[in-house]
Amino acid sequence: MSKKIIIIGGSAAGPKAAARARRMDEFAEITMFQKAPDLSMASCGFPYFVGGFFDDRNKLLCTPTGVVRDPKFYWNAKGIVAKVNTEVTNIDPKNKKIEYTDLTTGEKGTQEYDKLVIATGAKANMPPLPGVGLEGITTLQSMSDADYLRKIRDEGKIKKAVVIGGGLIGIETLEALHLAGIELTMIELLPQLLTFLDWKMAKLVQNYLKTKANVITQNGVAEFLGENGKLTGVKLQNGTEIPCELAVVAIGVKPNIKLAQDAGLDIGSLGGITVNEHMQTSDPDIYAVGDCCEITNIITGKKVLAPYGDLANLEGRVAGENVIRGNKASFPGTIQTGICKLFDYGVGITGLSEVKAKESGMDYVKVLNASPDKPGFMEGKLLITKLVAERKTGKILGAQVIGPGDVSKQLAIWATAIKGNLTVDDMVNGDLPYAPPFSLAIDHSIATAHILQNKMHGLFDGLSAPELKAKLDQGDKMFLLDCRGADEYEQTRLGIGETLIPVGLLRKRLHELPEDKNAEIIAYCKISLRGYEASVLLRAHGYTNVKVLEGGIMAWPYEKEK
Repeated sequence: MSKKIIIIGGSAAGPKAAARARRMDEFAEITMFQKAPDLSMASCGFPYFVGGFFDDRNKLLCTPTGVVRDPKFYWNAKGIVAKVNTEVTNIDPKNKKIEYTDLTTGEKGTQEYDKLVIATGAKANMPPLPGVGLEGITTLQSMSDADYLRKIRDEGKIKKAVVIGGGLIGIETLEALHLAGIELTMIELLPQLLTFLDWKMAKLVQNYLKTKANVITQNGVAEFLGENGKLTGVKLQNGTEIPCELAVVAIGVKPNIKLAQDAGLDIGSLGGITVNEHMQTSDPDIYAVGDCCEITNIITGKKVLAPYGDLANLEGRVAGENVIRGNKASFPGTIQTGICKLFDYGVGITGLSEVKAKESGMDYVKVLNASPDKPGFMEGKLLITKLVAERKTGKILGAQVIGPGDVSKQLAIWATAIKGNLTVDDMVNGDLPYAPPFSLAIDHSIATAHILQNKMHGLFDGLSAPELKAKLDQGDKMFLLDCRGADEYEQTRLGIGETLIPVGLLRKRLHELPEDKNAEIIAYCKISLRGYEASVLLRAHGYTNVKVLEGGIMAWPYEKEK
């Protein structure tokens, strides 16, 4: 007798589970229920549809060959029954059946299963604030949200909007609306945007974003203001009122677990469905995949919520195989790799930030590298990477990469290094592809490993911009050595009491440095490559307390003199 497989949810993880189950068993009866009218939506593409990167909404629903993944496609191509506009209202684990309602006709029904996969995703958080029901307030969670915002873009009537929340979705939505010519304000309650980044990296991103939009941090929305049922503005917690006709709320999501909870399945402390490495719930015949469940962080061993489209597909593949073959496939967990596009910037992280490493009680070492992704003659663009490694073993724990350079490539390298348990020493001789159109002879990632290895071996003593700023604020005495050329100094400088001595003249001007060879000297340049050269030279001449400002001027997140 053929197996009866039911999939609840038709966005990313559900269709992947259904397709994998079919490939494992040609004769299984597979039915997929989807509450929404569309199937297999590329939800991570919503901001780019809104922003006008492409105009045909069907591209969000298509196969690589351009066929829309609708119920007809699933039946003809895969032999899968896909019921759209149909809500599963109850799971009965004891009798192994589900109840559903056709939202178009109101017809109700039941269906039995041998194995069940829950892929109900997540719901967008909405703040319980006065005026939250006004017209003009939306999220960007569903296809209908994307359609609504795209219509606003195409009509061109709205002139001012706010984006509430400075996470991935908020950042991408802001770019999409900016491309529509809308004047934008981003509002973030916390002290920084993109809280998965360490503060300095987030501050550099914020400085760039301020060239495109008004950015407000450490202030939240207290009330939505409106007239005749339509949004006219938002009132902030400090009393400031910002006029706007559109507000996009992007303050995160929470797992959609009601069906699982009502069915008596175990729910984790973070509010997601509990699953094992086979994506199996507390009921052996029910699996859960995607944004509705909790998974393991491979580095820390702790449970996390990781609502990413790529992980949803990987989890769906595992569950789809296991409902047919038994628990043969495993999903080990995540290192939480994420990336977003912000105009000309890429912003991403893989593994642990310094904050997360500290919270996990790890003994770590970190470094920052600012350098181009390609040679100058190939119009190389800046990358800023912060690398975190275990102090004793050198095992790579995490990397954050930002900038207009090829951020995606760098993150892919570091994500692979983390999954492979590679160390800094492994990475310093990485055998990566090189040609000038693609990278430097020593790739940015390998150079970052070189810097951290030097630091770990005592050949380089670096400090971050926040560490230097703290020293300045508390009045520490130190000699600040700017090693750039005079022309660079005239164009831009920190203005923190530095002395300009170009590195090429340093040997001739050692007499201008402190007589006390134990005096603290901080050296830097544009990206601190020359700062490092200066530190080596000064150490050779007997200076014992020379540090390098990591990332140099390009990674300085504070105001500059000019």
